[in-house]
Amino acid sequence: MQKLQLLCEFQEGEYLFSTDINRFQLSVIHQYLSEESYWAKNIPMEKVEKSMENALCFGVFTEGNQVGFARVLSDFATIAYIGDVFILPQHRGKGLSKRLMRMIMEHPELQGLRRWILATADAHSLYEQFGFTALAKPERSMEKSNFKEYPPRFERL
Repeated sequence: MQKLQLLCEFQEGEYLFSTDINRFQLSVIHQYLSEESYWAKNIPMEKVEKSMENALCFGVFTEGNQVGFARVLSDFATIAYIGDVFILPQHRGKGLSKRLMRMIMEHPELQGLRRWILATADAHSLYEQFGFTALAKPERSMEKSNFKEYPPRFERL
């Protein structure tokens, strides 16, 4: 069995795009997901950390600071799920989400997959640029959802 080559990195202008987990800033990722995202509001730090350990993560950095993130769950042979995609608000409008998606879609270990999936409430136009569409046969898709919002964290006074 051959070992996967997961590390990819390139610079584009002032931004570094990387899969090097050593560069990732868990506090930035957790803050965005738990406080600003609609899909992971109040997610505990431990859940974010575990989700990253079990995924191929992609980051966007400038001056050593993390400004974007995405993660991919895959068997690296047939299917991949893209989740937790974000660019911090102050860095939006610069094409970073498109470049991040291009990096994901072009990653060498994610080529030749039969199916890519994701869920979004508001970024359809971004993903459509990469060939994503509504489910062609939704009657063939099912889910088991245990979705419950994470409870708010208690703040110490």
